[in-house]
Parts: sequence; C-alpha cells; structure tokens
Amino acid sequence: MTFVDRASQEHWELERLSPWAMKSAHSRGRRYTELEHPLRTCFQRDRDRVIHTSSFRRLEYKTQVFVNHEGDNYRTRLTHSLEGAQIGRTAARILALNEELVETLVLGHDLGHTPFGHAGERVMSELMKDHGGFEHNRQTLRVLETLERRSPDYPGLNLTWEVREGIIKHQADSDAKAPEEYARGEAPTIEAQLVDFVDEIAYNNHDIDDGLNSAMFTIEQIRSVGLFRTAHESVLREGPGDDSVLRRQIVSKIIDRCLNDLVMTTLQRIQASRARSVEDVRSAAGRLVSYSEEMSESVRELKAFLFTNMYRNWRVMRMADKAGRILRDLFGSYVAEPLQLPPQYQARFDADGVHRVICDYIAGMTDRFAVDEHRRLFDPLVRV
Repeated sequence: MTFVDRASQEHWELERLSPWAMKSAHSRGRRYTELEHPLRTCFQRDRDRVIHTSSFRRLEYKTQVFVNHEGDNYRTRLTHSLEGAQIGRTAARILALNEELVETLVLGHDLGHTPFGHAGERVMSELMKDHGGFEHNRQTLRVLETLERRSPDYPGLNLTWEVREGIIKHQADSDAKAPEEYARGEAPTIEAQLVDFVDEIAYNNHDIDDGLNSAMFTIEQIRSVGLFRTAHESVLREGPGDDSVLRRQIVSKIIDRCLNDLVMTTLQRIQASRARSVEDVRSAAGRLVSYSEEMSESVRELKAFLFTNMYRNWRVMRMADKAGRILRDLFGSYVAEPLQLPPQYQARFDADGVHRVICDYIAGMTDRFAVDEHRRLFDPLVRV
C-alpha cells in the first residue's frame, strides 16, 4: 500500500519538477508561524483556503461581461476562474512546474474585483482617487491578507509568501510597483508569470463563445480575425455540426493553439536564459513566459475585435453606465451616513478609515446584491 504524505510529495517535486519550478519545500513560508500539515503541501493548503472563502463563493454572482441576471449560460467570475485554472494546470504540467501554485494563483486572482466587472473597477478607482486609490490586484491581496479570516489569532488567510507575491505581481508591469515586501524589481516565479497568460486565454475564448451565443457578433464578422478563421476552417473540414457544437470546437482549437505556442515559446526562452533555479528566474533580464511574436500579434488582433464588437457593444455600454450610477449612488450614500453599513464594518472605521471600509464593502458585493442594496436605499417602497 502506497501512502503519499507531505514529505513524499515534496520529495517527488524535488526529483521531478523543472529546476526553475517553485518547490513547496523551498517556500519562504507564512507571515504567521503554523505547523506544517502532515499530508498536504503548503500550496495545496493555500489552494484549499482560497476555495473555502466567502469571497470565492461570491464570484458565482460577479460579472465577467454579462451581468448575472442576463442569463444562466454566460460566464461569471467563478466559471472564468475555474476555466483559467484548468488551462493553468495544463501549462504547468507540460512545463513541469508546480501545478498547485499555479492553480491557487489563478483561482484567487480575481477575488478583489468589484461587482459589474471592469466597469465597476473604473468607477471604484474614480471614487477612491483621493482616498488611497483602488486596483483589483491590490484589493485581492487585501482580501487574502486582511479581510478574510480563518483564525482568531491573525487577520487574513496566512497564505505562503509565493502566493501573495504572485497575486500582486502576476501582471507584467507589476514588478516595479509591488510593495517592498514582495521583492520589488524582481520577476516572480514562472508559475506566477503564467497567470496573466492563462487568464487571457480563458477570457478571450469564453468571450468568443458568449459573444456568438448572445448575437453581439456573427461568425462571418469574427472570421476577419486570423486565429478564429483558421480554427473555423479546420472545424468545417472535420465535418458538420450544429451551431453550439461548432462554436465549442472552434474555441477549443483556439485555446489549444494559444497554449501550445505559450508553453513552447516559454520553454525556449527559459533555455536561452540558462535559468537553472527560481533565483535565476527572478534575476533574469525580463520575464520568461511569453507567446511568440506571431501569436502575440494574433492575440492582439482578436482582442481588438472583441473590444470593438463586444466590450463596446451598445448593450454592454448601457449596463456599464447603469452599473456606474449604482456604485456612485451607494458610495455617496454610505459616505453621507456611514452608520448604514453593517456593525462589523463600522467597527473598522477607526483603524482603516471610513472611505476604505466603504470601498471594501462595495468591492465585496455581487452584482445582484449591489442592485438589491440600491433598491433598499433609494426605492421608498422597498423595505430596508
């Protein structure tokens, strides 16, 4: 009988993962001292802590593009995170990286998003510009380090340093702006560098699916995009199918092509850099995870099409404008009378300041809670 405890898994990682992969046994540890779990590695524990948060559960009712009530089949922040984690684990497996670290980062990277998607973030940034600002990656780190609680002994989830660093530094322009605690100026692990790419692969392709399903654009229109046209022609050669099956086959082929290019280009760049350790990755001249130049251009073309035909679609713009009014109304009402917030939030006014607490409260809302709260505050016929 085989018994695979934490020590066995850590030994397996040391023996089998790439030299530049982050090993669980080499983590810089947690902010607050804890005993190691006898069966699970540190990154497995971090993943489980993220999944069991209320912030993660609320992603089910937070927007990607379509507001929650517009239909049950459109993606939400939760389904997006799950799809991204699947792509991330695939990339990590191929590159012999730490799959649990990648999975944790992808599952947790959107916890700080406001309701109503990027429209909500823009409004919150505007409202908080004179009160410390708002940026969703910093808010995600705040959720994980402060707002979620799992112990009476310390704030936050007490995640490993590598997870917290990856959350704040997974975007390519974040290295120089990270808090000093997270090795400002250094690149993060390869696992963290993957996150932005698998996130993009996931949302580009599910937006193709949702955009076609919602009739925001047609197959004939998006055939102007090379990545789509090539995948579409390949699917047609393989045989007929109904529209929904055809759409999913096309999306699957685009994901596969993007992922293959990403892992092969990344491997070539790692080998060219002569990196033989995580420390070499951190000190490399630039990030090592990347598409090829050809794929980068293809992805830019796809994103430009989606921006024009989906994200700037009149229906999406109407909802974004409506979302902005809802969040501005809520923020203004709470600032005018902070005692409208629940008692557990009022208790933090002295420590964090009224505006930051209000920001935390609104950022944690789901789309439907924000809409309902707006009704409670502004519709005299709705009970508070």
